Amino acid sequence: MMKRWLHGFILILLCVNVQAQEYKRPVYPQGYFRWPLNLAPEIVANMGELRPNHWHMGLDMRTNQVVNQSVYAAADGYVAFIGIRPLSFGRFIIINHPNGLSTLYAHLNDFNSVLEAYATQQQYAQESWAVELTIPANKFPVKKGDFIAYSGTTGGSQGPHVHFEIFETSTGKRLNPLLFGMPLPDAVAPTLQRLAMYDRNKSVYEQSPELFAVKLTDSGYIVPKNSVIKTGSNKVSFGIQAFDRISGSNNQDGIYAARLFLDNRLQVAFYIDSIDYNATRYMNAHIDYRYKHNGGAYLQHVAVMPGDISGVYHKAGGTGEIVLTDTVPRSIRIELEDAYKNKVMLNFSLQYDEKLAAQKNYGSALPDLFTPRYVNVLEKPDFEVYFPDYCLYDTVRPNYIRTPSAAANAVTALHQLHNPSVPVEGQFTVRIKPDKTVPPYLRDKVVMRRTGGGGNVRKASWQGDWITAQMPDFGSFQAFTDVTPPTVNELGKGDTVNLSAARNIIFTPGDNFGVQSFRAELNGKWLRFTNDKGRSWIYSFPADFEYGTYHLKVIVTDLVGNTTTREWWFKRNEYTPPVKKKAVKKAPAKKKPVATKKTTPAKKKKK
Repeated sequence: MMKRWLHGFILILLCVNVQAQEYKRPVYPQGYFRWPLNLAPEIVANMGELRPNHWHMGLDMRTNQVVNQSVYAAADGYVAFIGIRPLSFGRFIIINHPNGLSTLYAHLNDFNSVLEAYATQQQYAQESWAVELTIPANKFPVKKGDFIAYSGTTGGSQGPHVHFEIFETSTGKRLNPLLFGMPLPDAVAPTLQRLAMYDRNKSVYEQSPELFAVKLTDSGYIVPKNSVIKTGSNKVSFGIQAFDRISGSNNQDGIYAARLFLDNRLQVAFYIDSIDYNATRYMNAHIDYRYKHNGGAYLQHVAVMPGDISGVYHKAGGTGEIVLTDTVPRSIRIELEDAYKNKVMLNFSLQYDEKLAAQKNYGSALPDLFTPRYVNVLEKPDFEVYFPDYCLYDTVRPNYIRTPSAAANAVTALHQLHNPSVPVEGQFTVRIKPDKTVPPYLRDKVVMRRTGGGGNVRKASWQGDWITAQMPDFGSFQAFTDVTPPTVNELGKGDTVNLSAARNIIFTPGDNFGVQSFRAELNGKWLRFTNDKGRSWIYSFPADFEYGTYHLKVIVTDLVGNTTTREWWFKRNEYTPPVKKKAVKKAPAKKKPVATKKTTPAKKKKK
């Protein structure tokens, strides 16, 4: 009886182990969605392309480098959401479909007339240019191929295109559109550029990777002159520099999958099948962030960082960390694959070398490290940091420096915690104690600023005697009082500014720490200015704007509530462009005769 039970238990374990190693590529409906443009299907970016702090989450579809191409519903459904944002997607539409999926179309110019009228009405009702409009089901039904909008380059777009996504309606998880049978033929395998190796006895943020050139041969990629890679570390992992291309395209897109094999047994793989927007910042764990931050290329780990819970990795035989217990060469294979199953591989051997181990400082882990998947706290007399358990991807040394500061309006010292070359997931809490008294009337006028890697400014709150804010990255932190109101440029000259010839009104407000809000009123009523690129606010005069004299008021508020209000009178009269005088052709000037010297025959010499 015991033998039968044990035999059954072993079978269960074997089944669990086999299931753990299997990865089933998702099967999505083929041909359900049409190409949303009436143009030859081409893309400039795919899902999984590496971007600052995120994976690209859909397809960027070419629009022949122009705007205002017609965009069509990819399938039957109804418009469920309209968004208008600065930067990000700009103007976008989401359509829900009866199969439980949704499609998103972004960086649009005008919506179709019905949706445009609805969005405009909601903007004026909310007195806000930026709106997020959840629309009742079936208010705006669409059929596959219905015109919904014009393409553009709004929001964070760097050029004309349509950003297109497919996602699960119930969860919001983005699905790879190339797995839906899109009309994009591809017979080109991914390209491998370099191999990187890491000593995994210490943090990836405390080392530079060992890089190896690779060469493509008839049998796949090899490491020239290094068919056996020797290492002095008894625990290593690998990364790759690679890209993919669609047939006929020169764009370097993201790769769909990479798999690591040890002695022909799958260890770990990543697949860009589906990604949740809540997990997209984990791209920073997927790459060697420090190497990229310091000017290098994107290196993608074929191993799971300790704090990575993105879901893109599939753990089969392990995490991708290879433990070497002897000096016997081990066979390594890395396979790269695109969404069309075009595949290429790299083969080499890995060997532990005791001489290298003695020569180099391998495996010297640092003490007192911040550790991923744990709450980490740093406490100093006037500086404290609290990291939730999800914040770190690998161990981090908490380097800390305090510097006294005489900066204008500073109320704390400058506190540096590590540097921005180490990524952070989400937000962490920073608390700083002032080194000077902050009067009660100024306590609500305090901001905390992080410098380094672009920087951030947050309106601070108080916890007793501590100034507190949430921050997204390592860097240098300091608190300031802010009593300086924002600035606003002039509308024009004169008591009544003549804008008869103007097409737009443009304001570019400024502030020492950041603008929080902008409001414009025309004759006492809210006026819709756009803020598409996040810097300037623009009002474009419509063709039916009535002639007359108007009162314009602009109110700009900064992060702590300092406000600047400016008012002008302007007029719009019928404008007649100045008539250009026709250039009168002058008759060609008569040429003056050119004086010539008269020549006389030479006198004959007397004999």
